[in-house]
Amino acid sequence: TGPAGKVMLLPEEDPSTDYIMVATGTGIAPYRGFIRRLFVENTPAGNAYKGEAWLFLGVANSDALLYDDEWQEVLQEYPDNFRLDYAISREQENKKGGKMYVQDKVEEYADEIFNKLDSGAHIYFCGLKGMMPGIQDMLAEVCKGKDIDYGEWLKGLKKNKQWHVEVY
Repeated sequence: TGPAGKVMLLPEEDPSTDYIMVATGTGIAPYRGFIRRLFVENTPAGNAYKGEAWLFLGVANSDALLYDDEWQEVLQEYPDNFRLDYAISREQENKKGGKMYVQDKVEEYADEIFNKLDSGAHIYFCGLKGMMPGIQDMLAEVCKGKDIDYGEWLKGLKKNKQWHVEVY
């Protein structure tokens, strides 16, 4: 089974909202819909969108990069509104010399991501549930380095409906 329910909806009240999308493998599916809605299909939400949609995809090998041709087209056509980062665990190294997992790639941009979240961005996680402990450990470590209480920070994101998780 995959994502179901209201967890994976795009809030469309403010067309300048930034979206940070984190996926492993087939968890990419809902983001394909998001990106098509924002950049490919002629939709009111897409026509009004002025924010930045940032996609992080973690896979084992580059031959497992799903929909790369579509992402590259959107990137070329909307360079100010779409960003793309891959974490390819068997082909890239993280800053500690280990395998590059999606949480390592997100951590590379921690300051920017935290600033976006502080400014109202929404962050989405979709894929295998095994990715979430690594994500949460990384975020907790970043919070510690910023002198932020991770539990309170996360509670605030959830309260503001900025935190969206659909893992399976």
